[in-house]
Amino acid sequence: MIALSVVVLLIGAFSFKSWGNVGPNSGSSSGSVLGDSAKVVLYKSPSCSCCASYAKYLEKKGFEVEVINKTDMSPIKDEYGIPRNMESCHTTIIGGYVVEGHIPVEAIEKLLTDKPNIKGIAIPGMPQGSPGMPGFKSGAFSVYQVNQDGSTSKFMEL
Repeated sequence: MIALSVVVLLIGAFSFKSWGNVGPNSGSSSGSVLGDSAKVVLYKSPSCSCCASYAKYLEKKGFEVEVINKTDMSPIKDEYGIPRNMESCHTTIIGGYVVEGHIPVEAIEKLLTDKPNIKGIAIPGMPQGSPGMPGFKSGAFSVYQVNQDGSTSKFMEL
């Protein structure tokens, strides 16, 4: 019985350690940081192909994505307090935060690790070369935080 307990403990410790491998070379990058936050809801227009590509990007990174098609996205943006100048084509809810637009998973991981007291993060518009968008990245992506009062400020650059 003791030997079995030791084996179970070692397997658990090994599994936890392997989940800690987060980053661009780790394959699925959401295991340790996200936990229950790996379940996300993505609101999008039924005709938006880049939104579908972004959902696939999140799935490849280990997220469980529920896609909800909405013919009118304005009520969703209003419900989650997305300022008009921060809007993008889709709105994702992850770990109680709003993630607006084509945001790289590294920014999502930082958000969920740091747990700031904000509504969420946003990359306004549809930047070329961002996750889910065609083309090549031509410079750093500015990721903004949406504060509780609706104001915005720089969260990070990638």
